Amino acid sequence: MDAAELAHIIFDIDENCMVIPGHIWTPWFSLFGSMSGFDRIEDCFEKETPKIFALETGLSSDPAMNWRLSALDRFSLISNSDSHSPSKIGREANVFNCDLSYTAIRDTLRTKDKSKFLYTIEFFPEEGKYHFDGHRVCDMRLSPDETRKNNGRCPKCGKPVTVGVMNRVEQLADRPQGYKPSSAIPFINLIPLDEIIAEAKGMSKTAQSVEKEYRAVLAKFGTEFEILNKIPKDDLLKGLAPRVAEGILRVREGRVNIKAGYDGEYGVISIFSDNEKSSQGEKQLSLF
Repeated sequence: MDAAELAHIIFDIDENCMVIPGHIWTPWFSLFGSMSGFDRIEDCFEKETPKIFALETGLSSDPAMNWRLSALDRFSLISNSDSHSPSKIGREANVFNCDLSYTAIRDTLRTKDKSKFLYTIEFFPEEGKYHFDGHRVCDMRLSPDETRKNNGRCPKCGKPVTVGVMNRVEQLADRPQGYKPSSAIPFINLIPLDEIIAEAKGMSKTAQSVEKEYRAVLAKFGTEFEILNKIPKDDLLKGLAPRVAEGILRVREGRVNIKAGYDGEYGVISIFSDNEKSSQGEKQLSLF
């Protein structure tokens, strides 16, 4: 169904309904997607556009990337989790200081009230499956500059690459990287706690010992969001395994190693360097 027609049907049911375009930069079938999207919101939603006041940025982009488009300034930028599996609920989230009712949340988003819409919690966007350009079959990951130099084609096989979110933002942006509008809602980047524990232990996050430690940390300190964002540094250092505490603190400070996702392949965000991982492995072996 045409997006404008769908929006018209929804708003005709009740003017207090919300239409929030989701993961707006993802290449396939999204608002600004490189494969099937529009260059302007008005081209997609036509006369229904004024009734739309929020956009969902998706895993492969964060608010800072969206701030580069002046046309998006009036919109509240939200970050929602896709619920493909229960463990991934909450990996992106919106933090409100208002009544947790539909009406209150709708009004907060509509007015973009910074006293009530405090911040969003984000993936590192490079971890999203479509952050960079590329061709997964050929294992080719390309920055926007590299794609332009190769005329949009894979250097290995010559076929067109899937153009990702970063490239599409560059195409439509009318502001430099780093620009921040005065009305911008803040955001933070986080890595899920089980992934931090898994990397600290050098194991898969599905390992039983990772699950056991994850549950123990929650029992000691409370919710995962509290642990990742609010528990004081000294308390983390005293109450957690040193490497887990160090991992949480590094994520808070943005000190991570990034290998961007492309063409449907998730990116890799690592906290510890290869040398640190090797030394950890040697320590683990020395215990046996």
